[in-house]
Amino acid sequence: MTSRLFQFRGGVKPDSHKTESSETPIVHVPTPSRLVVPLIQGSQGGARTIVTLGDKVLKGQCIGEAEGATGTAIHAPTSGTVTEIGRYPMAHPSGLASQAIVITPDGEERRIIHEPFDFPDTSRDELIFRIQASGIVGMGGAVFPSHIKAESEIKTLVINGAECEPWITCDDRLMRDRAADIITGASILGRLTGAQQILVGIEDNKPEAIASMMEAVRSVAPIAHEYENKITVVPVPTRYPTGGEKQLIRVLTGLEIPAGTHAAKSGVQCFNVATAHAVCRALLYGEAMTSRIVTVTGNVERPGNYEVPLGMLIADLLAFCGIRPGSNRVIMGGPMMGFVLPSLEAPITKGSNCLIATSPEFFPPPPPEQPCIRCGACAQACPSQLQPYELYWSSRAKNLDGAKRYHLFSCIECGCCAYVCPAHIPLIDYFRFAKSEIRARDEEQNAADRARERFEFRSFRLEREKAEKAARLAAKAAETRAKAAEATATTHAASGNEAENGKP
Repeated sequence: MTSRLFQFRGGVKPDSHKTESSETPIVHVPTPSRLVVPLIQGSQGGARTIVTLGDKVLKGQCIGEAEGATGTAIHAPTSGTVTEIGRYPMAHPSGLASQAIVITPDGEERRIIHEPFDFPDTSRDELIFRIQASGIVGMGGAVFPSHIKAESEIKTLVINGAECEPWITCDDRLMRDRAADIITGASILGRLTGAQQILVGIEDNKPEAIASMMEAVRSVAPIAHEYENKITVVPVPTRYPTGGEKQLIRVLTGLEIPAGTHAAKSGVQCFNVATAHAVCRALLYGEAMTSRIVTVTGNVERPGNYEVPLGMLIADLLAFCGIRPGSNRVIMGGPMMGFVLPSLEAPITKGSNCLIATSPEFFPPPPPEQPCIRCGACAQACPSQLQPYELYWSSRAKNLDGAKRYHLFSCIECGCCAYVCPAHIPLIDYFRFAKSEIRARDEEQNAADRARERFEFRSFRLEREKAEKAARLAAKAAETRAKAAEATATTHAASGNEAENGKP
């Protein structure tokens, strides 16, 4: 077990604004009159629809089958009828549309019937398959498929309950209200990954959550019994972005995860507390991921944490929470790493952890951007030990190769640099722009490379076919000449024989 805590470089301490939404229990949101369930829930992989218009579906029924190794299944959030399959806006800064299945609920909440699940006698491969089939992804915001991470063989499993971003309290409230399932899910993930110890990191500004999780560790017998006395709840100092995977691993274990590598290569893996909770519900009770806890806060009448069916329109959820007049925009995620929603007609997805209704009172307009003075404050605050001002100059000048040389893709977009910038430069916006340009350029280059390879292979194939045809013609001509020569020789031999026999 760990005996000390470590520190990571950089970070900031913004006002937390946690109490606005964390003091009341989780509230279940009634099913709305329409659910729009996207087939793509994150950036890693999507699903293929397996229902058609008019189909009757039950709650928890698979309606989208996982596509590829990184895909995860999609399930009906309630019972009802499939009334449309079309494109709807995504909860994404681009506002682009994606394919979605529209379900009109019947109000009966009828569920599919699950077979009894025998955890101890189920193979590891079957458990991992069930995680994928249950549609479980990372619920801290990254939406990375959990079955892929569960395949890793590690020494230390980290359960992330830090929830360092201001305003967001969905994990805090989940740990207070449903700690037993989180600990059970953690022991399951420990068995799958072969971890020798499980560390649960929680920032020390959540004393109720820490107490609840410690009590669960004492009172809940882990379903994977090898983790008796091997699960430790560790309060960690409150400092943003302690909840970042590499930062929390550093604080708890002292390990520095090298840039460009996955934590599993260093013998450690990290799962969010909500993901551990979802694993428990899926593997012990057969519950697919059909809802999630969402913090709704800011300029609303009833801030708090709500259990929301996936596919509920953001506009409907805000109306249920009583969005106040004067709200000028809605942020999905926290103020540091979140983004302004271009449309409230987008649905709640598996990665939707927080909605903040803003107003000039809560979020005054930012001061105008000023020229960079190279003060170095951004570099001191950067938890990834980068030089944000160099990245800024490269990104602004569209010097994409220069940005890559300064390790642009090691940036976790935490926003610490912009938070401390005295010139009020929206640095993360520049970095996101540069990343998108590099990805677009690389994709274009890859497409050109594939086209060149196809052209070169076609040319090679034509030349090969031409050579093969010439070889066949030459062989046929040689065969014809050989047959003609053989016929001539036979004729001459017959003539010689006739002469010897005295025939005229």
